[in-house]
Amino acid sequence: MGQRATRITSSENPAPKPKTLATPSSSSSSSATAAAAAAAAAMTKFRKLGRHAAHRVSMLRTMVSQLVKHERIETTVAKAKEVRRLADNMVQLGKEGTLDASRRAAAFVRGDDVLHKLFTELAYRYKDRAGGYTRLLRTRIRMGDAAPMAYIEFVDRENELREAKPPTPQPPQRVPLDPWTKSRASQQWASPKDGRISGSES
Repeated sequence: MGQRATRITSSENPAPKPKTLATPSSSSSSSATAAAAAAAAAMTKFRKLGRHAAHRVSMLRTMVSQLVKHERIETTVAKAKEVRRLADNMVQLGKEGTLDASRRAAAFVRGDDVLHKLFTELAYRYKDRAGGYTRLLRTRIRMGDAAPMAYIEFVDRENELREAKPPTPQPPQRVPLDPWTKSRASQQWASPKDGRISGSES
C-alpha cells in the first residue's frame, strides 16, 4: 500500500527538467563573435598574419588608429602592407566628409581624436592628392625571427623620412557636347554597314 501511494505521488509530481538560461556573458560573447564574423567576411582578401579573424581585425584596427595618431609606425612588412590599404581607405573617407563616411570610419578606427584628425587635418592635407597617402620603407631584419621590418608613414608631413613626389595634376574635364553636335558627329562617324544594307535591299 505504501509503495503504491509512493508511486502515484511520484508520477503525479515529476521532477522538473533543468532550464538553460542565457547569461549576459554568453549573449555578449555571441554578439561579439557575430560582429567579428561579419568583419572577417568583409576582409576575406587580407593576409591571415597567423591570427584568427577576430584577432586580425582587432589588430589592424589598432594599428591604423595608431598610424593616424602618430603618422609613422614600425611593423613587419606583411602587416604594413595590410595597414597601408586600410589607412588609405580611411583617408578617402575623411576626404568625402559625409555623414555616411564618418559613420563608416568611426566603426573602424578607435578614438574620437583619431576620427577628428581624419576628417580635418588629413582631409585638408590630401585634398589635391588622388591616392597614395602612405609610403612603406624597409628598415631592418628583426632579431630572433628574422622578420623584415618596415616603417609606414603618411606623406607630405613634417620630418618625413623621404620627400614625397608632388601629386599628379588631374586632366581637364571635357566639355559635354550639345545634342545637335553629338548627333551630327555620330552620323559622320557611323559605320558604313548601314549604307550597304540599305543598298542591297533596294
